[in-house]
Amino acid sequence: MGGQPAVGVEEEFVLLDARTGVAVPAAPRVLGALGGEPGVVPEFLRFQVETMTGVCRSLAEIRADLARLRERLGDAADEAGCVAVATAVAPFGAVPLVTADARYERLAARFPALVERAGTCACHVHVGIPSRAAGIRALAGLRPWLGVLLALSANSPYVDGLDSGWASARYPLWSRWPTARPPAAWRDVAEYDAAIGEAIRSGAAPDVRGVYFYARLSPRYPTVEVRIADVCLDAGDAVVLAGLVRALVVTALGEDAPPRRTPDSVVLRSLRTAARYGLAGPGLDVTTGSPAPAEKLVEDLLAYVRPALRAAGDLDEVRRGCRELETLGGGAGRQRVLRAAAATPARFAARLAAATRGTDDGQNVEAAQ
Repeated sequence: MGGQPAVGVEEEFVLLDARTGVAVPAAPRVLGALGGEPGVVPEFLRFQVETMTGVCRSLAEIRADLARLRERLGDAADEAGCVAVATAVAPFGAVPLVTADARYERLAARFPALVERAGTCACHVHVGIPSRAAGIRALAGLRPWLGVLLALSANSPYVDGLDSGWASARYPLWSRWPTARPPAAWRDVAEYDAAIGEAIRSGAAPDVRGVYFYARLSPRYPTVEVRIADVCLDAGDAVVLAGLVRALVVTALGEDAPPRRTPDSVVLRSLRTAARYGLAGPGLDVTTGSPAPAEKLVEDLLAYVRPALRAAGDLDEVRRGCRELETLGGGAGRQRVLRAAAATPARFAARLAAATRGTDDGQNVEAAQ
């Protein structure tokens, strides 16, 4: 595993009322209960919080950090009288109160029509890069595979208490933001910076951090930041995602030929199909532009990055994790099973919270209500 790029993972969570399942603006109370934990910070809306792992070199480090942060967050939410849930859309609605932060308030003032459906929760994976030029090459290599990463992570079927029919209802909601789009096939850093500058000059983004490409060069760290994924219900799924993203970056940087230029229309179709069906239906093969089973696309991805996974010592774990995701239908499939077994929103919220923390079920949480 020597010489592997560093990886960091950011996860965003929804805070739900344990009795109703409705999102509650409890982030200030939860953060207060955490007593200054540096790995948990506020998010755009007050019913959200974000966790950030340290800089990790192995999947074992990522797993340990994610588990620790989820456990700490769950305990703090209990203390604050709510539950913390890893779902990419609040399942029973929310009042979108903006966090008291100057940057968030400017964002809300600029895009007031988008605040009502804001507050979706993602999993962002950062992978270290040696230079920004290398990052542009990595983005081009990632671009054709973004739909598969979304299908593997899709975890937001419920909106306003109803099954939306989407595996990732977050994707169409988030895509309303003006800069929420796939990275282009930029030829160099100058083209990338020109695209960022144009987004800011046109008013599509307030600043560099507000340019929400599905994958981008991080404006704060020497990393490529992949932002397409829903927050994963199970921390183990986030570990698999991190392993795949790192392997994609390593593979792209090791290739002699430039990546295939996939048309924007095909990339967007693959993303929409992935968001609609997740792992439970057809996907779109971006190399042919034709429908293909989601399982085949996952197999194609694993084959493409197999040398990088093997070099990192991640192959068996990532391959096993992909199989488990396919068996369960991903986060969206698991949520639908949990919802069918939950007679009330409170029980569903409890079971989501238990799955977030990695416990067997939500029975203990339900009993405490």
